[in-house]
Amino acid sequence: MIIVADNLHVVNPRLAAALADFDPAPIKDLVLRCQAAGAQAIDINSGPLPKQPETHFAFLVETVQSISALPLVLDTTNPQALEAGLRTCQNPVIINGFSLETAKLERILPLAVVHNADIIGYLLGPNSQVPTDADEMMAIAVELFEASSNAGLPSERLIIDPVIAPLSWDNGIRHNQAVLTVLGRLPDLLGAPVRSIAGISNLASGPIPTRRKVALEQAFLPMLAAAGLDMALFNVFHQGAVEAARICDALLGEKIFAWTEDGA
Repeated sequence: MIIVADNLHVVNPRLAAALADFDPAPIKDLVLRCQAAGAQAIDINSGPLPKQPETHFAFLVETVQSISALPLVLDTTNPQALEAGLRTCQNPVIINGFSLETAKLERILPLAVVHNADIIGYLLGPNSQVPTDADEMMAIAVELFEASSNAGLPSERLIIDPVIAPLSWDNGIRHNQAVLTVLGRLPDLLGAPVRSIAGISNLASGPIPTRRKVALEQAFLPMLAAAGLDMALFNVFHQGAVEAARICDALLGEKIFAWTEDGA
């Protein structure tokens, strides 16, 4: 299971100020701390970028790749900014992402084909509604797969995101139970070894104590790993969750288990 850091997000006031001022120092500092904490890929979430989207997003990508060779997940809904980031990016790259929404099918998905990039496909309906049961999720997965294939994207470049729901939602628990079912069925359903990713941080939203967020992540990660999840997107400063992901990876692997020096 690849650990993707979701820490590089402009909702962080320090990062928002750094982006506005084109100041690379705070961004580099955060990336280095994410790597030290166990990140194996970095999600670059720029937010809406109302001004100079191409220039700002390219700056973010260039700043991160100047100090890290990790794969970069380019996370923006702005097609112009995304294309500028793709042109700038020299690291392995993943586009985050597209859904059955018409605008994303027409403006985001083709960029993955043109730039030979991996892309995340969300199991969301055409109006971005979240499905509540496994059958609906699997039907959407088939539509996503067909849309990406028709666009010319090789199946190995598609990464399915079943969309983890906040537990505060009325149907949050039921939805996330369905996610486990769908992850296990994806290979047979699609007839191809499509990878998967999940935003673990979605589990706990709102003013929940960090220790409880970490406890939820630690409990759910083994379930997701056993269901076949390939990539987990979460706060890598939640070290309990990082350790859980590492141990899941070891227990589901083929090597003889042994504790490493860092405790994983």
